[in-house]
Amino acid sequence: MSVDVVAKRASRAAVLGPAVTINRTTDAGVVLGAVSLDPQFFGVAANTALVHQVVTAQLAARRRGTQATLTRAEVRGGSAKPYRQKGTGSARQGSIRAPHYAGGGVAHGPKPRDYAQRTPRKMIQQAYRCALSERARDGALRLIDRWSMEVPRTKAAVASLEALGCSGRILVVTGGEDVVERSFRNLPAVRTVPREMVTPYDLLAADVVVFTDESLPGTTTAAQSAPAAASAATAPTKRVATKRVATKPVATKAVAKKAVAKKAVAKAASARQRPATPGRGGR
Repeated sequence: MSVDVVAKRASRAAVLGPAVTINRTTDAGVVLGAVSLDPQFFGVAANTALVHQVVTAQLAARRRGTQATLTRAEVRGGSAKPYRQKGTGSARQGSIRAPHYAGGGVAHGPKPRDYAQRTPRKMIQQAYRCALSERARDGALRLIDRWSMEVPRTKAAVASLEALGCSGRILVVTGGEDVVERSFRNLPAVRTVPREMVTPYDLLAADVVVFTDESLPGTTTAAQSAPAAASAATAPTKRVATKRVATKPVATKAVAKKAVAKKAVAKAASARQRPATPGRGGR
């Protein structure tokens, strides 16, 4: 794989930013502590083109596509020729239901069609993460431990939203609790959606998004305080003694060849210096 291809893929990959920290509270507004959100969901770099494509496909899929117009063949009447072909001084006509006549058919009018677009699953997932990260960077997220209402009660739901400082269009992501959905359904500015059904458009169309521990995507960790983080960064590190192990130098191929050649030369020299022994017939 070439360097250019790797660079292009790296530039297209999502860049994870620093962890986002928010306060975890109760539905009455009591702060339980600060938590760091999962950077895999709330630390993704913005990708406007991707989110626009996914949201456009989602809104297009909502269209019913039942619009229809009648062509000149479908309009009632107009089967007879209005007047004779020649001798009237007017342009020849074959039907009073032609498109240029009042009450005639429509040329190239809309017909029933399907507006749904096929969007890859990975694109939808990445757009969902981008929308979550954008809401987190804007400070539009609220995290509570759970909803304390035991029976459906709109008054308790309004009090909880006021305690959380929610205003405008509010999206409440639930874990499937029927009590919560019935408590918020009489409020026109509040929309409840199960966590499995949340889309990028739902997140971006809301001014405030409220999650619970159960409906929040990813994992959360307790945020470390600033003094503790500073002390951990400046703490001296303990040196660990390491034992040095003597290693023998590894002979290379060139050195080995030289040693073999040297031995061969020494063997040839010793063979020349050795006196010749007489044969069997010698005296």
